[in-house]
Amino acid sequence: MAGPGSSKLEGVAAAAKQAPGRGLPPVHLWNPAHSGEIDIVIARDGSWRHEGARIGREAMVRLFSTILRKDPDGIWLVTPVEKLKITVEDAPFVAVRIDQAGDVLRFTTNVGDEVEASADNPIRVETGADGEPRPYVHVRRGLEALIARPVFYELVELANERDGRLGVESHGAWFDLGPAA
Repeated sequence: MAGPGSSKLEGVAAAAKQAPGRGLPPVHLWNPAHSGEIDIVIARDGSWRHEGARIGREAMVRLFSTILRKDPDGIWLVTPVEKLKITVEDAPFVAVRIDQAGDVLRFTTNVGDEVEASADNPIRVETGADGEPRPYVHVRRGLEALIARPVFYELVELANERDGRLGVESHGAWFDLGPAA
């Protein structure tokens, strides 16, 4: 991953590490004066690329995932000192696991986030251009995870029929997955 943009990437990582406290930094509160773009792409499969090369350091991807923010004009990496626009081909996360505990469905993303489906974190299903379902679960502040196909199959196995539709419940909320037939 060496190259002219590597120092910029390392700079963003260093700034992100300065975030106060533990857990997710309060990126929604940060409005840095400096903004620009960085050649980072989150591919449809959830992989992160910088200047065309895959970012292989999982710790760096996880760190960057904590400073993502969705604004009306796109998705940004935000630190207290700068805001850099990135490209996201589909969703910034991929739900790679689902667990059911009682009436709660908990998803785990490719970057280690866990989210329970609820009215605040809904599951939605779109139909792709190819006619295939494109399921998503809300993760945080407008950022979603594409539900990986094997995980979606597990979700469908958990589904019940209601008025000719398949759906699941979590935290008392019903999520329509599509027609029962």
